[in-house]
Amino acid sequence: MGTLSPGEQPLDVTRFDVESASDLLGTWVRHTPVAELERGAFGVPGRLVLKLELLQHTGSFKPRGAFNRMLTADIDETGVLAASGGNFGLAVAYAAHRLGHPAEIFVPSTSPPMKIERIRSYGATVHVVDGFYAQAFAACEERAFDTGAAFLHPYDQPAVVAGQGTLAQELGDQQPTLDTVIVAVGGGGLIGGIAAWFASDVRVIGVEPERCPTLTAALAAGKPVDVEVGGIAADALGAGRAGMIGLAIAQRYVERVILVADDDVTRARRLLWDDCRVAAEPGAAAPLAALLAGGYVPQPDERVALVVCGGNADPADLAAAASDDTD
Repeated sequence: MGTLSPGEQPLDVTRFDVESASDLLGTWVRHTPVAELERGAFGVPGRLVLKLELLQHTGSFKPRGAFNRMLTADIDETGVLAASGGNFGLAVAYAAHRLGHPAEIFVPSTSPPMKIERIRSYGATVHVVDGFYAQAFAACEERAFDTGAAFLHPYDQPAVVAGQGTLAQELGDQQPTLDTVIVAVGGGGLIGGIAAWFASDVRVIGVEPERCPTLTAALAAGKPVDVEVGGIAADALGAGRAGMIGLAIAQRYVERVILVADDDVTRARRLLWDDCRVAAEPGAAAPLAALLAGGYVPQPDERVALVVCGGNADPADLAAAASDDTD
């Protein structure tokens, strides 16, 4: 798990690769907006902006990488395969549907039922595997060897990482005076693409839940290592092992990775809804959680972008909270 597909060597991803992906993606993906917040938003210093990537097709940043991988791959009638905790599966199913390819998606039983049903709604064949992402990945890899279908890795293929990096290129155009970008980390594909684009021009900080310390462990060991995953954001951030591409980029360009508690993630998610009416999924609230917990304290005039990378969670608890407030 956390390796490239058979026969593919680990490759670097550069700003040129991100530019090429942006040119190729064209209108296949949305340009998502940013929201500039008032000073003192959420009670933290700094001048905050939210990159609202939860408004992307399928509700997360993942279609950027899925489309770029499919548009640069040689895909025949056997179609495509992917393993996913949910968001990448949605993206692959959506992109395959748009491009006319058959798709099989392997998801762990820990994925939210809402995500599984949405994957099926795009016409993909869904295989639910007991366990977490690691078990779904192993089953998908075995199927890839049997069928010869094009394998899409959610975070450790160069085309996927470059595609995710188009979010950073877009954000840089929208906010050319940014000082810092804070982003949640699962397997490292998104932060790898973002850091590849910004390099040393903008500070890049990763955030992981304490129970999904994938990149934290890899940076400490100097290589991808297996970690146990769990907690509130495991469906999106529970990769269990960092990708080689994202790790290599993070070693060069990511300033630090902050660990946050599940309680801080829950609080951040609630504040995003209460203050901004942004219905983020738990993993996407991790960047704000890092600020609320004091893991990173911006300077008063520091321009900080929080990447709200997905919204694929049942908003019923948020709606219930809002209803309770009005009783």
